Amino acid sequence: MAQFQALSPPSSTNVPFHAVRRSEALSHHDSICCLRKPSSHKEVGSRLSGFHGNVIIHSSRQKVRHSHNGVIQGVLASEEGTGEAGHSDSVGLHGKSNEAVSTHEVKKGLRGKYRKVVLAYSGGLDTSVIVPWLKENYGCEVVCFTADVGQGSKETDGLEAKAKASGASQLVIKDLKEEFVRDYIFPCLRAGAIYERKYLLGTSMARPVIAKAMVDVAKEVGADAVAHGCTGKGNDQVRFELTFYALNPELHVVAPWREWDIKGREDAIEYATKHNVPVPVTKKSIYSRDRNLWHLSHEGDILEDPANEPSKDMYMITVDPEDAPNQPEYVEIGFVSGTPVSVNGKDLSPANLLSTLNDIGGRHGVGREDMVENRLVGMKSRGVYETPGGTLLFTAFRELESLTLDRMTMQAKDANALTYAELVYAGLWFDPLRKALDSFNEELTRTATGSVTLKLYKGKATVASRKSPNSLYRQEISTFESGEIYNQADAAGFIRLYGLPTRVRAMLDKGMFQG
Repeated sequence: MAQFQALSPPSSTNVPFHAVRRSEALSHHDSICCLRKPSSHKEVGSRLSGFHGNVIIHSSRQKVRHSHNGVIQGVLASEEGTGEAGHSDSVGLHGKSNEAVSTHEVKKGLRGKYRKVVLAYSGGLDTSVIVPWLKENYGCEVVCFTADVGQGSKETDGLEAKAKASGASQLVIKDLKEEFVRDYIFPCLRAGAIYERKYLLGTSMARPVIAKAMVDVAKEVGADAVAHGCTGKGNDQVRFELTFYALNPELHVVAPWREWDIKGREDAIEYATKHNVPVPVTKKSIYSRDRNLWHLSHEGDILEDPANEPSKDMYMITVDPEDAPNQPEYVEIGFVSGTPVSVNGKDLSPANLLSTLNDIGGRHGVGREDMVENRLVGMKSRGVYETPGGTLLFTAFRELESLTLDRMTMQAKDANALTYAELVYAGLWFDPLRKALDSFNEELTRTATGSVTLKLYKGKATVASRKSPNSLYRQEISTFESGEIYNQADAAGFIRLYGLPTRVRAMLDKGMFQG
């Protein structure tokens, strides 16, 4: 945005003048770009009406001067400059310029004006086209952002060159794998959160960690807007934008798929050609996929008909159970206070632990789910998910809790798990209710320390062993042999009292009560 430097001569009173950011003072529809017209000087002058003294506004072509006591000099710097006060062309005392003022003019886009936009960027056709579209429609600098959440190193190769070739000023890549697993996946695991009986929330958990990082990057680079390439029919637009609102409600949000005239791949290619954007030459998949360290999802093509069986060659990270090894494999997962910490006795970081379990589960065909789900926006969709490591973790953790949770606590936790899953699926990760449920789950899983051994064979993970120092299962109580703690004769009185309502109802039905 425009920058102002305030200076006054030694003999006058200093009147500091620092322009506030556009996001704080102007809407994106405000314009101060037409500096050649007298009306523009009036507009700028009206924004300086609270100041007194000589006001000298430099543009590339004209100067406007107003005389009074003292001197205040304002410099309108290029929108394409640094965006920070003190880094624009310098102006000396009494209106003498030390350097030539930039000849660039602030240009408003077709739809408005933002200073700088951080774009969630993958390097594919859609996001490559979004870069020039943002510049054309909002006259902004575009900073591309890519989050590494375990989608694979090939996904980030050559991205910087692609982003800059599309017109971006820079590409920021952040490795979020450990944060993703530690702060998003593990809380969902402790909660037992599964959406509509099957979905382990792979995409739902990834979106808030990416959106949070975008808000951080926007602050770092001084952006006043963020943008994403989500369609107007999906859940992800909600997940991204609710995170933006929760963490920085002052940021503007641009969602090109809800605004532009591009309807499909051919339109996007035509737009790219027109704006000299190199079209990615990667082969387009017939499926829409989302991959991260937790899962790989598949949608589209033959899956759009729920009657169709998924093709065998569609799967990418799990082998077909029919082709899995003919010998079972055992894997032991260790937990401390509800957090997975080890595999087969080896301590691992969160991301490395999950990656290891993905490899083990994947080679045995574990973790495939085919489901029709209810999207947040109202429609049903069909998706196929591969979640090998996640399936092993959920299976093991549930079994550990069978030792450490009593009946009423387990029922309360299971009831809250449905709410937790709904919140995550609906993009409400930063909602106070989810945070409160986290505290609830952390307390309940405090005793969930121990290990579970799973047997993997032909697509199945069955429990072979479970143990915990905090186990509520006591062999001396549960044995069928007589014991001092549990006297079997006590059961008779318990059953008579516990079954009293049932007995009274039956007696009433049979007319056994008089009067």
